[in-house]
Amino acid sequence: MCDRRPATDGSGAWAGAGVGEADEPGGPLRVALLSYRSKPHCGGQGVYLRHLSRELIDLGHTVEVLSGQPYPELDRDEIALTKIPSLDLYRDEDPFRTPAREEFRDWIDVLEFAHMKTGGFPEPLTFSIRALRELKRRRRDFDVVHDNQVLGLGNLAISRLGLPLVTSIHHPISVDRRIELEAAQGIKQKLGKRRWYGFVTMQSQVSRRIGPVLTVSESSKVDIVKDFRVDPRDIEILPLGVDTRIFHPRGERVPGRIVAMASADAPIKGVDVLLRAVAKVATERDVHVIVVSRPQKDGPTEKLVKELALGDRVRFVSGISDDELGDLLASAEIAVVPSRYEGFSLPAVEHMASGTPLVASRAGALPEVVGDAGVLVEPGDVEELAATLRLLHDSPAERARVGAAGLARVQERFAWPAVAKATVEHYRAAIRERNYLRLAASKRARRT
Repeated sequence: MCDRRPATDGSGAWAGAGVGEADEPGGPLRVALLSYRSKPHCGGQGVYLRHLSRELIDLGHTVEVLSGQPYPELDRDEIALTKIPSLDLYRDEDPFRTPAREEFRDWIDVLEFAHMKTGGFPEPLTFSIRALRELKRRRRDFDVVHDNQVLGLGNLAISRLGLPLVTSIHHPISVDRRIELEAAQGIKQKLGKRRWYGFVTMQSQVSRRIGPVLTVSESSKVDIVKDFRVDPRDIEILPLGVDTRIFHPRGERVPGRIVAMASADAPIKGVDVLLRAVAKVATERDVHVIVVSRPQKDGPTEKLVKELALGDRVRFVSGISDDELGDLLASAEIAVVPSRYEGFSLPAVEHMASGTPLVASRAGALPEVVGDAGVLVEPGDVEELAATLRLLHDSPAERARVGAAGLARVQERFAWPAVAKATVEHYRAAIRERNYLRLAASKRARRT
């Protein structure tokens, strides 16, 4: 196996030689970033894409994002966006819709709709096929392709185009599947979840065959090796960063305010645990919670809010600007990440960057990310979370201590420019390996 790790000559320049368009050590690269959906303010994939593309541009590289709906918001005019439209079957205002006949353009659209109608989630597969078609047409426009956790079958053919591929897996979706199956009630719901998460089998197969993988934590690496059976030698850990222009302390905080950023109806995110804990605390103390998310109408979270009679003690917000989100996080007295699992958790880092004392579950990579700069509680334990909220609510000194520790940890460890620089070194390593294989093939051909 060729060593895929970045190599330098000691000065930081690329130490490698070969053939191909991107042969010059340290030269600017033309990067294709693939993402099948790219929500800019929630969901780790969209946030990662947005910040990484900006920092790559600032380093002098050329970046083109190839994305399906929802399309990203990009921070630099120089970042090209090539839209790879799906049928958009899961749009917020009309999920699981039936498209009009004239919306069907080709066999991929038919496949996508049929897959959805049989209970599956087709987007990783169909996006990968559409993206491959675009890359095949434009293979000379890029030096390297970076897949943002698509892991579709189409990715397996990218190397045959002569394009080096680097893949980010934030965490294996097999973990989401496991947690949702545990939360499912009745055989019908369990079978439905199994069908929906059928794409995970494809992602597992693809991840073992596509070469270098970047992930965000040791916890995620362990899960990728265990669930996807990827060779650990092919996985490199590269933590995520935080945009401190948006997330930073702002002064006064709203008394009793608790803030969380989490998909409201996803069991893996633990919003139900947070709401139950707040309901207990609110009987004794003047607290309220704001969740940055949009719950499904008449879905499980809305029903739980009614069941707990939380009334004006809970509010959900979505679609807010970056500045509004930064203001909100910095206005909280307490931040909570109640997840049952996280492969990294950008929200945890963003809360800490805001100087807000953080309570997080002792789950997945959260202990690794938070360290001793927050308060860790057992995932799913309503009583422990409620007790911790009471403790922090009642002690301004403890809130100040935990908030300061979180801010210091962010300043020491998490910065997007450093993430981008390290990612570029992985790009160069993938290019170096591609060139090595080409050279070896050329020598074999001459000998025969």
